[in-house]
Amino acid sequence: MTVLLIRHTQIAESPGLCYGHADVPLAESFLGDAAEVVARLPWAPQLVLTSPATRCRRLAEHIVRGSPVKNDIRLRELHMGDWEGRLWESFRGPESEAWALDPWNSRPPRGEAAAELWARVADFRAEVQDCAHEKLAVVTHAGVIRAWLGLGTGRSLQEMIAVPVPFGSVHVV
Repeated sequence: MTVLLIRHTQIAESPGLCYGHADVPLAESFLGDAAEVVARLPWAPQLVLTSPATRCRRLAEHIVRGSPVKNDIRLRELHMGDWEGRLWESFRGPESEAWALDPWNSRPPRGEAAAELWARVADFRAEVQDCAHEKLAVVTHAGVIRAWLGLGTGRSLQEMIAVPVPFGSVHVV
């Protein structure tokens, strides 16, 4: 089986916004951005699975052009809890310092630790390994893609944070 990991396209929010689970709008350039993603796909997927976030679902629906897509909650971005919708630069205090030092075990208030994200991605990844489709596309977020790639290569969170995952990127695994 071959899997395409695809990050959603550019969002309309300000740079520096923490948005994890928040359902933020797509940039006005979405249709052009989506067409560029589709043009870069090495093949047409037989099945497209997506995060339930609108920014992912819209791209997934564009890829399959009217065919149904399957949402999976395990493909959501890291839950940033009380920090969602705030600028990164506004985080000050012991909770943000602890999270910055150890995102694997620490979590934003009412949010999720990176270890939890990796566990749900590992669960999803194991399930799709048994999928009957040979050509699978997964439309998701940078954190999920980094976790998937890290799990597949044995690389740590710290190593994977440095891996660029730009908007609209396509990763063949």
